[in-house]
Formats: sequence, structure tokens, C-alpha cells
Amino acid sequence: MESKYLDWLLANEKQIRMTFFFGILCLVAFWEILAPRRKLTQSKGIRWYSNIGIVLINSFLVRLVFPFVATGFATIVAEKQWGVFHQVALPYWPVAIVSFLILDFAIYFQHLIFHQWPLFWRLHRMHHTDLDYDVTTGSRFHPIEILLSMLIKLSIVLALGISPEVVLIFEIALNLTAMFNHGNIYLPVFLDKYLRFLVVTPDMHRVHHSTIMTETNSNYGFNLPWWDRIFGTYNSQPQKGHLNMDIGLNIFRDPSQLHLYKLLIQPFVTDKNI
Repeated sequence: MESKYLDWLLANEKQIRMTFFFGILCLVAFWEILAPRRKLTQSKGIRWYSNIGIVLINSFLVRLVFPFVATGFATIVAEKQWGVFHQVALPYWPVAIVSFLILDFAIYFQHLIFHQWPLFWRLHRMHHTDLDYDVTTGSRFHPIEILLSMLIKLSIVLALGISPEVVLIFEIALNLTAMFNHGNIYLPVFLDKYLRFLVVTPDMHRVHHSTIMTETNSNYGFNLPWWDRIFGTYNSQPQKGHLNMDIGLNIFRDPSQLHLYKLLIQPFVTDKNI
């Protein structure tokens, strides 16, 4: 990428990310009002203050713990010429595309591991304890999981030498698709059928939030839908249908668990104390 465009992207990284975040949040939230897929069952006010509160806490902690976020770290890596891609002379665009795919696969694989390993599952299950499914669910992750995810991402950027502009584009794309595919929005069946070959759709990812564990342990993709098909974790539809399926986890059905302070302590709560 030309230096002038890269400099502009990096200089305005925070503003670009915030613009896209609030833009897609408002767009999907408005879409949910105009054409909802399911009727909500819980207080939207409680869920939204908790889910958005988690976003604010996570943003503060990431900035506090890591001197640089992923894009800034990638800039340092590029300046130091660290990583595999800086050691070989390869055309820019093939490397950029491969880098994007590697980052997306890493998110898929990390998501799968966080479901399969009990210690990680205790952190990740907070994402699944939302009793409704809407745009704010896409950003509902425990702070410890967010910090671990950032550490994994930075390690990949360092090892491979992924360019800062690719990291920024990936971060924006992941943020946009996470809010889109968690949206309580209606898409015509014929459109969803073909769109899910290109991107994870709300109907595809909603299956992952089912209380039926065989469905919970499927459809791990957040951005690109191909990894689930390739590795056999794809599940096309929920057993009970999208309108009748139960969202969440069977061990967290009390609406009082939706409050922000409850979300923060969920990884440390044993089943007998729920």
C-alpha cells in the first residue's frame, strides 16, 4: 500500500474504528426495530447496559494492559522488519490476502479451543449466557478473554509480520461482521442461503447460541463461513427452528444473571452456586 494512504490510516486508526463501530451498531439496531427475526424475551435496557458496559470495560483494559493495540504493534513489527513475511520478497496483495485469511482462521480456531478446553470455556461461556440475541451480543466477551485474544493476535502479527493496514482492515471487518451476524434481523431465506457462502449470517451464527450443546459446539466462524464447512463444524439450521429455539445456556436461566456485575463474576461461579 502506498505510504501516504498507510500514514493516513494509521494516523486516524482510532477515529476510523469508532466510526465503523457506531455506524454498524446503529444500522443493525435500527434494522432490528424495522424487521426483527425473533421476539425478545428479556429487558432490553438491562441487557444493553450490561453488554455495552462490557465493551467499555474491555476497551479500557486493552488500552491499559497493552501499550499498543494490534495496528500500532503491527507498525512496530513492520519498522523492525520482524516476522516471516518481512524475510521474503513477495508481492503485496497475495501476502495481504493470505494474512487476512490467517487472522480469520486464527479467530475460528481460537473460538473452537475456547469451547473445547474447560478452563477457557469458563471464560467464553459468558458470551453464551445472554438470554436474547441481538447486535450487542456480538461484543459481549469477558475482559480476561479479550486480553487473551489480544495476546494471541499480537503473537500472530509478530510471528508472521502482518502489515498494519491488513490488521486494521481485519479488525474493522471482524467488528462489523460480529455485530451483523449477531443481529436480531430478518433476511429472506433465499438471500441467507447464498449469502452464507460469503459471510457468516445471523441465521447461521444464531445456531451457535442454542441451548442444545451439539448446536452450541458448531458454527464457530465470526467473519468468513468457510472454516466451519472445511473442518466439519458447520450446522445449517437449529433443531427447533429459529423462532422456537432457546438462546443461552441451560445453567444460566435466571434473568438476574444478565446484570453487568454478574457477567464479570460468571467464570468464577460454580454450577451449584448459580
